[in-house]
Amino acid sequence: MSELASSLQSVQTRMAEAAERAGRNVADVTLVAVSKTHPLDVIIDAYQAGLHHFGENRSDEFQDKRTGFSKWLAVQAQAEPVYWHFIGHVQSRQAGLILDSQPALIHSVDSLKLAQRLDRLARSQDAPPVNVLLQCNVSGESSKSGFALHQWATDQRQLANFLNIIEQIAALEKITIAGLMTMAPYSDAAEDSRPVFRRLAALRSKLRETASHLAWPHLSMGMTNDFEVGIEEGATIIRVGRAIFGERNYN
Repeated sequence: MSELASSLQSVQTRMAEAAERAGRNVADVTLVAVSKTHPLDVIIDAYQAGLHHFGENRSDEFQDKRTGFSKWLAVQAQAEPVYWHFIGHVQSRQAGLILDSQPALIHSVDSLKLAQRLDRLARSQDAPPVNVLLQCNVSGESSKSGFALHQWATDQRQLANFLNIIEQIAALEKITIAGLMTMAPYSDAAEDSRPVFRRLAALRSKLRETASHLAWPHLSMGMTNDFEVGIEEGATIIRVGRAIFGERNYN
């Protein structure tokens, strides 16, 4: 067994154990392998080891890898589908390049303006609807992007403002809201992330009441250092890089 396959097996075991602790089915949790900075041949190895969801955070790298992988996949005798997730901050000038890469899911829509731009570009390209997650800053950490929602449970104005934005995004022709995403402040102690993940899960429960015309299927939360806590708190998507691929390659 290769080192990558062994690492993946370890992550999958930890996922199953976390799901069991929470009384959940691990099949309800999608593992997105964060492949940023890793070369195409490593992604191919990961695919052959059983991974089918990959996450990138730079538009040019995202497009290059998707194109290269599609060429490789096209000549394979049998192939399972692969799904590309854009997980990084979406700069307005890069939005078109990201859409050209046809992401299965954009995890990081953090403003009404960005959603409107994606919608305009998708309509101009006659592209299919774009599935997005709304990035929520529920920790209050100033360095984090996302809709400011760290006081949503006690500040009626903060929640009302978000609900108003949700309605405007939901009305866009080419945007489909698929759920919420957050990032907890980095800590070596996974338990430090639990209040943040719990707050996002509670927000989704609230939205299922107040914006019930939307399905809210996904919670994207949890990375290498805290994905087990994310699963225990209801994550349907986790974003794991180092635990699968090792340290990033910055060359």
